[in-house]
Amino acid sequence: MASAQRTRPEALLSFTEAVLRAEGVPGPDAHLLADTLVMAELWGHASHGMLRLPWYVARLRSGAMERVTRTERVRDTGALAVLDGGNGIGQVITDQAVDLGIQRAREYGVSAIGIRNSGHFGTAAYFTRKAAHEGCVAFLCTNASPAMAPWGGRQKSVGTNPWSIAAPAGRHGTVVMDLANTAVARGKVYLAAERGTEIPEGWAADSDGNPTTDPRSAIEGLILPMAGPKGYVISFMFDVLAGVLTGSAFGGDVAGPYQPDAPSGVGHLLLTIDVAAMGDPAAYAERVEALVDATRSAETAAWADRILVPGELEDQNLAANAVAGIALTATTWTSLVTLAAETQVDLPPTEELAA
Repeated sequence: MASAQRTRPEALLSFTEAVLRAEGVPGPDAHLLADTLVMAELWGHASHGMLRLPWYVARLRSGAMERVTRTERVRDTGALAVLDGGNGIGQVITDQAVDLGIQRAREYGVSAIGIRNSGHFGTAAYFTRKAAHEGCVAFLCTNASPAMAPWGGRQKSVGTNPWSIAAPAGRHGTVVMDLANTAVARGKVYLAAERGTEIPEGWAADSDGNPTTDPRSAIEGLILPMAGPKGYVISFMFDVLAGVLTGSAFGGDVAGPYQPDAPSGVGHLLLTIDVAAMGDPAAYAERVEALVDATRSAETAAWADRILVPGELEDQNLAANAVAGIALTATTWTSLVTLAAETQVDLPPTEELAA
């Protein structure tokens, strides 16, 4: 069996981009998709990183996801627009929506972009951070394939339906949250299955509804909502916003990225606010900096050595992993070896990690 490996981020990015280009994805789109996967690894979210590349490739090969993304604008009232992604690459569609959302927010102060017939876009924060870097506050939500049961139910019919909010933070860069409405993102359960480790209690139940710490049983069963019924109702309403409102698939009609031959039908909703339209950007920066400073300087609990603000952990991981390199599980590395052979792309240089 292959061993876990560590590789340089830039080498992994070049490899991933080359694999996607070999599968017929245009160069700029291949780069964007590859960058979202590598950035997830750098942020410390391997659940949304390289383990998903074989999933995307399988969907490209089956035709469930189009190699060439052609987005159509089906509604446009100025501050509001609706994009149809035509079952293209979710990252490409969402990136186009962010560019349009920023442009319209600068023109109107605020914008709403609905996206239908898209696909899994990786980490939502990748896109809300982009808007924050351009001086905007962004909210992005998406629906997803069924993962949890409605509160009081036994069968999964509600997605994890993740969401992200990002805002400029003056000298502190960006503050950002990105979370699923389940106790954990489903990708973390898949990652535990790849690593052969148990999952914590409270994450999932098996197909009979019994609590489980076995990730394989969890994949076949249910992911539990965060905060009990609160997580369920938030997920339900995000399906209304991202799926029903946008004219995309919703509920049980949404297919996940791990399903190789089913078009996703995923929907997203992006809301963007231009900080300068709301007030003086300098005054805003001073206020958000004060909030961050006050939060960080609060008295710590006995179990904590410091207080982090949203997004700070990912920033720390990025700085550390950019130097140390990206560690890949043995299972993920094996899948990349297979893709390299199939596409005739050279694997990135690596070093073997101790078991």
